Amino acid sequence: MLKKLNETIDFLKSRIKETPEIGIILGTGLGGLIHEIDVQVAIPYRDIPNFPVSTVDGHTGQLIFGTMSGKKIVAMQGRFHFYEGYSMKELTFPVYVMKFLGIQLIILSNASGGLNPDFEVGDVMVIEDHLNLMRDNPLIGKNEDSIGTRFPDMSKAYDKCLINQAFQIAAQEGIRLRKGIYAAVTGPTYETPAEYRYIRIIGADAVGMSTVPEVIAARHAGLKCFAVSIISDLGVPGKIIEISHRHVIDAASLAEPIMTRVIKKMLGQI
Repeated sequence: MLKKLNETIDFLKSRIKETPEIGIILGTGLGGLIHEIDVQVAIPYRDIPNFPVSTVDGHTGQLIFGTMSGKKIVAMQGRFHFYEGYSMKELTFPVYVMKFLGIQLIILSNASGGLNPDFEVGDVMVIEDHLNLMRDNPLIGKNEDSIGTRFPDMSKAYDKCLINQAFQIAAQEGIRLRKGIYAAVTGPTYETPAEYRYIRIIGADAVGMSTVPEVIAARHAGLKCFAVSIISDLGVPGKIIEISHRHVIDAASLAEPIMTRVIKKMLGQI
């Protein structure tokens, strides 16, 4: 992996002029945040050595370098998923690339199904913890000691200071944020009513198909993590409806400006 990382880093450094401070991964329907970035360089994934290529509608598939709220940013406009057929190591490879480029903090977003009966479609949930139900882990296999320890601690996977900061901003801006536990499943099917009930019983407030592998890799690499999940549908008894990927994209896009507002303010205060 180190050989691939070095190849990718050498390529990217030949294309950019400044070292990014913060990485951002944008999920389904959440690419609007890109419009708030003063873009300096945009590189399609297909042009980057060793990079996977996003195959999902709603994921543009390019690496953006620029500034936002005075911070140097590298942003993934579209992520990779286990259900696309990528291995855990392949889909988390960009996290290590961003680490080697120089970032110290990674901000992640996704769209998810709400399980908490108090949630509504369009709510923005700050992730305070997660459940890995994907039956795999990106750290299985040989460990690269130069990147991180064999057994990373996950007791503080999501930075509490950043979570508190987000809620302070929300209070100042009159924005309603939720807070909860995110469960990651493989997909690509949406959950059955029985699966929704099960995942709620074991402690989750929302369920989706991403984010957790990237957070595991980020913590392995010593990065701080902050993540938000937009509730795009409900897995609550009596509120479950038939949904499609287009439904998720549209619902996430409507709530995306709220997420963008909070993240933009956060970056200005970090």
